[in-house]
Amino acid sequence: MSDSNIIRLEVDDHIALVTLNRPPVNALDRAMRDRLIAIFDEISERDDIRVAVLTGAGKTFCAGADLRARPNLATKGAFHDHNRVTRETGNAIHECAKPVIAAVNGSALGAGLGLMAACDIFFACEEAVFGMPEIDVGLAGGAAMLTRIFGKSTMRRMMYTGLRLTAAEMYRQSIIEEVTTREALVPTAMALAAEIAGKSPLGIRYAKTSCNMTELMPQRDGYRFEQNFTMALSATEDALEARTAMLEKRKPVFKGR
Repeated sequence: MSDSNIIRLEVDDHIALVTLNRPPVNALDRAMRDRLIAIFDEISERDDIRVAVLTGAGKTFCAGADLRARPNLATKGAFHDHNRVTRETGNAIHECAKPVIAAVNGSALGAGLGLMAACDIFFACEEAVFGMPEIDVGLAGGAAMLTRIFGKSTMRRMMYTGLRLTAAEMYRQSIIEEVTTREALVPTAMALAAEIAGKSPLGIRYAKTSCNMTELMPQRDGYRFEQNFTMALSATEDALEARTAMLEKRKPVFKGR
């Protein structure tokens, strides 16, 4: 399989569908990470894309890092290079200028759960399982990713024991938006993507930046930061069109400016 096929990118009606496609379990190797970074950097810059959906081919979302692709400890610098690319895989999704919806179609383990955590909104099918099993192979890692979505106790239990949670348990903890059948999963995610794609592209871009940045700030500073965005957006053509369309009781036509 060529590097360009290990992750599929399909674009239609302002929505990008990104599909992990490395059978049998979509385990992440270097080529897959490089391709993910390239795709989400591309999505950030493409004007014909307003939102993305990330899912997996087959019955697994992503089983984590490919243990056969670990760096050679005898090669100086290899682990630093590996770690840098590993960090940027999640960062490319988290920092993507467009919202990213995870449609978790099966197991999301280790780095696979990290991919989901880097997304903005989560859906999962009934068969999906979530875990951070690094401790079971003598490793430790993932706290920085898990702390974004889990409470303290659950996150540490997962880190210390390799605990795996079902989609139903994730829904009970209000971590995922909805549990669906496997067949309904991507259509459900795409329906929300279409709703988001119908909003002002500039407004959505600013909204994602607000979400990413204010989680790092004290409440007072974060609110002040967002007020600057409100001022900037108020002067755009899209904001005027949104207000006019509401008054005229019609659907707005956004131009992204």
